[in-house]
Amino acid sequence: MVGKQVGQESEPSGGAGGRQLKIEVQGLDVIGDADRKGRPRQLFWPWFGANVSVLGLSYGSFALGFGISFWQALTAGVLGIVFSFLLCGFISVAGKRGSAPTMVLSRAAFGVRGNRLPSAISWILTVGWETVLTALATLATATVFERLGWGGGTSTKVGALIVVTALIVVGGVMGFDLIMRMQTVITVVTGVLTVVYIILVLDHISWEAVASVPSGSSQEFIGALVFMMTGFGLGWVNASADYSRYLPRRSSGAGVVGWTTFGASVAPIVLLVFGLLLAGSSAPLNEAIAGDPIGALTTILPTWFLVPFAIVAVLGLVGGAVLDIYSSGLALLATGLRAPRYVAALIDGVLMIAGTVYIVFITDDFLGQFSGFLTTLGVPVAAWCGIMLADLLRRRRDYDETDLYRPSGRYGDVQFRSIAVIVVGTVLGWGLVVNTSASWLEWQGYLLDPLGLGGKSGSWAFANLGVLLALLVGFAATWALNRSSVRAQEALAPAGPGAAPVEASRL
Repeated sequence: MVGKQVGQESEPSGGAGGRQLKIEVQGLDVIGDADRKGRPRQLFWPWFGANVSVLGLSYGSFALGFGISFWQALTAGVLGIVFSFLLCGFISVAGKRGSAPTMVLSRAAFGVRGNRLPSAISWILTVGWETVLTALATLATATVFERLGWGGGTSTKVGALIVVTALIVVGGVMGFDLIMRMQTVITVVTGVLTVVYIILVLDHISWEAVASVPSGSSQEFIGALVFMMTGFGLGWVNASADYSRYLPRRSSGAGVVGWTTFGASVAPIVLLVFGLLLAGSSAPLNEAIAGDPIGALTTILPTWFLVPFAIVAVLGLVGGAVLDIYSSGLALLATGLRAPRYVAALIDGVLMIAGTVYIVFITDDFLGQFSGFLTTLGVPVAAWCGIMLADLLRRRRDYDETDLYRPSGRYGDVQFRSIAVIVVGTVLGWGLVVNTSASWLEWQGYLLDPLGLGGKSGSWAFANLGVLLALLVGFAATWALNRSSVRAQEALAPAGPGAAPVEASRL
């Protein structure tokens, strides 16, 4: 942190001055009321900075890959982006009501130690995302260098991996204050250069070609919608409250929801529209994006803009990965790891590097593996999200922060009901998704035939209904079952200073 602990900084610019940067020492700790400052509109910066990546352009190609038209893809994309980030906005409210990281606040629904299961799922998801973003930044850099005649082979990829990894790991280890400073710079630089990119490639758009893309079925539309949800908001819900917890309790809940949703959605929507126009205008470009989602976008650029493009691509991806490695470190601590936060971030950094090496140097099917990863983890995360939302909406009072760390407190040690709901939602959800591109996921989709949906080769196979079902099961079951337990919890007196919480790193 910059001369203070986590909760003492809320300005996205970091306040600058000459304050000395220090490693953030807090992990799962509660942010004290005296240290919580700022306004909901400041949430715009981290969320915008994390989602302004030019990867958003490639999602236009991903959406058209479901076999739908431009207008269908645009509708599915806008709905998927806004709705999924709206879920993030609602869960962000828990942060200002509880002053703790998202996966600590989740203990109210799952119990202090029972929450280790969703924390582990959250950790895998965030490590996976930071790995994907690091790999894309590495591939994009190599492609740019190759076009410039400066290399592009293995040595270039290794060098790019070292630089990108250093930026991400340093940000994750240093903590919140450095991240907020980085995000402000990333937002401005990537925002400006992305606009320049759009202007430079405008002449590659052919509306006639875009309009001629045939329409797809309802099932294909739903599949694209769910893919957009998992690729955007559902990839962030498990970290949504990590940044809103620095706001004062009196902050407007509507403001938290609104600024989170707006900040996270505006850039992806703009990028999606333009990405759809580019992919729909050129079949070769559309196909190339599947193998190298960022690098393929350089093939239509003038040479003089390749270096600025590399900057905007790498910074945009780093912006998202830095937030992921910070939250993945917190999620790892919430699984029960006894270590300082920065050690958890370093562990995640090592795993991130290993995963990136596999994607960059071993596999040759990025899109298939990426789609399988998103859909598979999207199911349990959607179930957790439904549980968390229903539990949050049931509560009329702020969380008792002391009891979030005490297995003997009001939230209990293990809430078997919530664990059963997430397990059932996941089992049902995995039975309704199919991933043919990833051989290690061929076991999924086992309910499509018994339910009369045409089996793994039928029209519903790639609609990804399992993600929506898991979200619905998590919300509906929790809403129906937890009313009395929440009322009983809120009827208890505050734990008070005599009931000291267990040290965060030991839970």
